[in-house]
Parts: sequence; C-alpha cells; structure tokens
Amino acid sequence: MAHAASHELGHRIGFKVHFTILAILLVLTIITVYAAGIDFGNPNYNIVVAMLIASVKAGLVGLFFMHLRYENPLIWMFVIIPFVLLFVMIGGLFLDNPTRTVPGKDSYLVSADKAPADKKEEAHAAH
Repeated sequence: MAHAASHELGHRIGFKVHFTILAILLVLTIITVYAAGIDFGNPNYNIVVAMLIASVKAGLVGLFFMHLRYENPLIWMFVIIPFVLLFVMIGGLFLDNPTRTVPGKDSYLVSADKAPADKKEEAHAAH
C-alpha cells in the first residue's frame, strides 16, 4: 500500500511579482521623502501622512514577502488584532496632543496663522 503523502511546496511567488512589489516600495519611499518636506499646515497631518504611507509599505511586505496573503483566517485574526490595538493607542496620542502645553506657547500645536511672539514684536518694531 502506497503512502499518500502531500508534497505541497507552499506558495511560490514569481520574480515578476517580487520585482513589482520592490518597485512599488521604492516609489512609496520616494513619496515618503517628498511628503516629509511638505508642510500640511498642522503637525498632526504630517504624522498621519507618514503613518499611512508606512502602513501601506508594511502591508505590502507582510502580504507578499511574509506570505500572509495565502494564510488561513485564524492567522489573519492574530495579525489584525495587534494592529487594531496599535491604532487605538496611536489614536489616544492624537486625542492627548491638543491638551499638552509648552512653556511660552499657547498650545502644543502651532497653527499657520499664529506667528511666534518674537516675530510679532519684530514686525511691530519695524513699522
């Protein structure tokens, strides 16, 4: 009686897919560097943009290079739950930031229409 062993080698991802993911990751890295130089008006927006780009990159690495794309739902549960907890914790930081104070400033966040006190005095003295 012959033994019916499974010789499944797992999921093979071709060179073309790896190269495509590499190209996407490189483009997203360039976008990250470009976005770091842009002022979105609020420091929190800069953080949100950077985190979104980093999340997409981490997702691509997890899906294709760690082969999560082919895993069963139980493994997905163990991947998703820590991310949900991470987003709750980061969301708590965004809720806490506006309540912070820095000595010499009205609030932790500096809006675009408010100039620092030194600049206001210099502008007033110039007139």
